[in-house]
Amino acid sequence: MTLSPTSTDRIFALIPCAGKGHRAGTSLPKQYRLIGDVPMVVHTLRAFAAVPRLKHGLLVVAPDDEHMQDILRAQPQPLFSVIHVGGESRAASVLAGLSELEKHGALSSDWVLVHDAARCLVTPEQINALIDACQSDDVGGLLAVPVADTLKQETLLRVKNTITRVGTWLAQTPQMFRLGPLTSALKQSGVGVTDESSAMEAVGFSPLLIAGSAQNFKVTYPEDFALAQAVLMMRSES
Repeated sequence: MTLSPTSTDRIFALIPCAGKGHRAGTSLPKQYRLIGDVPMVVHTLRAFAAVPRLKHGLLVVAPDDEHMQDILRAQPQPLFSVIHVGGESRAASVLAGLSELEKHGALSSDWVLVHDAARCLVTPEQINALIDACQSDDVGGLLAVPVADTLKQETLLRVKNTITRVGTWLAQTPQMFRLGPLTSALKQSGVGVTDESSAMEAVGFSPLLIAGSAQNFKVTYPEDFALAQAVLMMRSES
């Protein structure tokens, strides 16, 4: 991958795709399971491909991944390149991807949208809404939805207490931050953080919350595939 000459406020996409997806109950990593007639990850890539403002995208896969290149040969996605540097955790994969972007000319001030491959129902409109909200912000932000359900904390599968849902949001992706600050935050906060916003928060930043959609859920469990299929069918019919 070779980037064109540098410019200000460029926007890149980074999709960590190195997970094994054990909770999904599939023999292949869940990002490669078919939803409709294509692998789940292809739906994700199509949404990003429909956002012209994106400069380039990286798919971060495991070193031994043998599937992604075959999928992209069958379903070309010119916006994205594949790099086999995925780590044991999401944070490790994102850090490796950020390093690759820097090696190929991305600047510390460039924006990076980090997105879960398993959030295959994200739309170009949601991605653009995030970009519009964050481009003029000093920190960046993430898509999220306010919590509607009552939250319970458990101990040994018994309720320990009820957590107030007032002011509580469910984090989604994409999450949009500048490359330099995000790299530094991930290095400082360690590989245990579960999203980029957590890393930024750990070093003192307060990311923006941009209203997303309940349909932008993360396909995680076996029953989620049927729900994702139903949403895609509904969209195609409308």
